Amino acid sequence: MSNIVVQMLLIGLVAGVAGGMFGIGGGAIMVPAMVLFVGLDQKFATGTSIAAQILPIGILGAAVYYRNGNINIKYAVIIALGLVVGNLFGALFANQPFISSEVMKKLYGLFLLLLGLRYLLER
Repeated sequence: MSNIVVQMLLIGLVAGVAGGMFGIGGGAIMVPAMVLFVGLDQKFATGTSIAAQILPIGILGAAVYYRNGNINIKYAVIIALGLVVGNLFGALFANQPFISSEVMKKLYGLFLLLLGLRYLLER
């Protein structure tokens, strides 16, 4: 197995574990890992992450949460609708000629920083 295949499998595994534990994975794990460890361009990593998530990757993890009574189906459907529309608008914006990969990196880093600070400083 080639080095890149092993790296991508490890990225998927770590993102899958994080997704099962925290409900994150795509943007928070896969994109930075592909940029920082594999050397992919920010936009290429984002597109690859979205493509990897097209299939119902959370189905098995969701089944465990559902079996334990930890899912609100109504909220999940509403969020999914927002995700479909939001994903479209986000992709359209990110792929504008005036949005460079460097701008994407900075916006993404700022997003993660603010989110992390909110979690760390929350009472």
